[in-house]
Amino acid sequence: MKNLYEELKNKHQQEMNAFPIGACFSQKQFEEMMQKWGLTVHDTDKICSIGGGYYVRKSDYKEFIAMGKRFEKERKDAIVADKTGDGYIYQMFLYELANHEYCITYDYEDTFDALGLTVDEINADKRLLHGLKKATREYLKHCEDY
Repeated sequence: MKNLYEELKNKHQQEMNAFPIGACFSQKQFEEMMQKWGLTVHDTDKICSIGGGYYVRKSDYKEFIAMGKRFEKERKDAIVADKTGDGYIYQMFLYELANHEYCITYDYEDTFDALGLTVDEINADKRLLHGLKKATREYLKHCEDY
């Protein structure tokens, strides 16, 4: 069975990878990033930081923000479309439980953080709670396979 969550995550990652984002953690990397964009090191008014040593050109900033908002909407729409919690919701929890090694920590915090969900949101939505419980059972049965 294909994992709808993983497919959407991969689609978003490919799009992010194709976006002109620069990363620099030294003066040399900064110079290379600016040169790649056809700018000089003095053209700092033409770039903006997006945090963590990452930059975009100011001319690309609105598109970058719009892309992030669209990603968030697509994730939320996929959750809404899963009427039972047995599809996308289950798959997202299963993926992130494995990704954050729940079988070692038995702590949901990293999984919930990765999904941008809170305990209260999950407890308030029967589909989310069902998907989480189902994914937890399945993951723990087969965690050595992940």
